[in-house]
Amino acid sequence: MKEQIEAIQAEALARIEAATEPRALEDARVAVLGKKGTLTEVSAGMRDVPKEDKALIGALLNTARTAITTALETKQSALQEVADRKALEGIDLTLPGRAVHHGSLHPLTILRHQAISILRRMGFALAEGPEIEDEFHCFDALNTPADHPARNEKDTFYFDSGKLLRTHTSSVQIRTMEAQPPPVRIIAPGSAYRRDEIDATHLSVFNQLEGLYVDRDVSLGDLKGTLEYFFRELFGSETEVRFRPHFFPFTEPSFEIDVKLHAKGQAPRWIEVAGCGMVDPAVFTSLNAGRKDDAYNPDKVTGFAFGMGLDRLAMIRWGIKDIRLLIENDTRFLKQFA
Repeated sequence: MKEQIEAIQAEALARIEAATEPRALEDARVAVLGKKGTLTEVSAGMRDVPKEDKALIGALLNTARTAITTALETKQSALQEVADRKALEGIDLTLPGRAVHHGSLHPLTILRHQAISILRRMGFALAEGPEIEDEFHCFDALNTPADHPARNEKDTFYFDSGKLLRTHTSSVQIRTMEAQPPPVRIIAPGSAYRRDEIDATHLSVFNQLEGLYVDRDVSLGDLKGTLEYFFRELFGSETEVRFRPHFFPFTEPSFEIDVKLHAKGQAPRWIEVAGCGMVDPAVFTSLNAGRKDDAYNPDKVTGFAFGMGLDRLAMIRWGIKDIRLLIENDTRFLKQFA
């Protein structure tokens, strides 16, 4: 058996040395060390070796396997080196290198991170919810009447199952309050979907960020101070902010928020950026019915909610005149943010 092992080793080393391509080297390995390889079969015969010879034969097998494995690795490195040199043939190393352009975050990502960072510093936690919603969480729980235009198929994307693509991230507020009692202080950034005609200021999917704060003695002054601070942090300390009375089904009183836009070459003008208001007591009453408790008793807790489109804020922040630029992946546009 000693002579057989030595013969196998010598033959394997010669075959490895003669290999001129990776395929031939792999065939040599399989022929010797594979499941049916010559050295593997000899190793299987160790059970028939007399006890007094097992140590010697075992040492010979280990020596042969080590020598063959080392030869395989050395030859593989040599063949790879030859392949690398061949791949570089014909390349003119004196040619100037190609510049590596630095990428950047998308403007919407930049603005989203900044908005979240500001609100997180004010104590708001991130919350998430499904984009495919049911009518209850998207409309009913938010005090939206059955004949409200937003519930029409012309305005909202419905599935055959009756579910829909959420029209706002307000549904996340409801799901959060269902899951935990007050105090609640959350923000819910995410996608929302509406059947809008696509033009310079509208898309059928947009990025929204909504917030909710519910606790004892939350006031309209808290809402006003929170959002004034937010927009001045986002647009600059000199930003002018105003609140206009409005109507939303789920807040009372309700307001739209404007900031004064100062664009180069244009007269300053007010532009709408967000909606907000104090949570309507009817929302709390409906919520208690679903929770089967009195955690959100409108006589004991109050709250405010707000929502804004991040796409619109980005357009204001950087003077982008067409919202479609944000989704066209035109590098001529995006490289401005690098």
